[in-house]
Amino acid sequence: MKTSTKLWIGLLILIILSPLGLILPARFNSGSAWGEWSKEEIRRMVGYVPGGMERSGDTWKAPLPNYGFKGQERAPVRSLSISYVLSAIIGVAIVVGITILVGKALARREKSDSS
Repeated sequence: MKTSTKLWIGLLILIILSPLGLILPARFNSGSAWGEWSKEEIRRMVGYVPGGMERSGDTWKAPLPNYGFKGQERAPVRSLSISYVLSAIIGVAIVVGITILVGKALARREKSDSS
């Protein structure tokens, strides 16, 4: 099996499994999805906010906060179906685009190394 085929299979598996990160915490009432904690949640969980996170935590603003459109920031996961799917499509398109670009760059490098 070619390396690129393995890469696409791995990417497809991650795409299929990714909604579990939002669905399971909501289903079991366990708070935010793993790794999507705010500075306040980090402070509650570990007692402090790491310095780097404190300094740069507000640098990046998500284009679709909480996977919802403007005004849906506090909506429950079940009511965010359309915006969640749109967010997933945008994310998948970006990841696939980057994967294609990296694949082409590696193929060019491999071709130039062999000549």
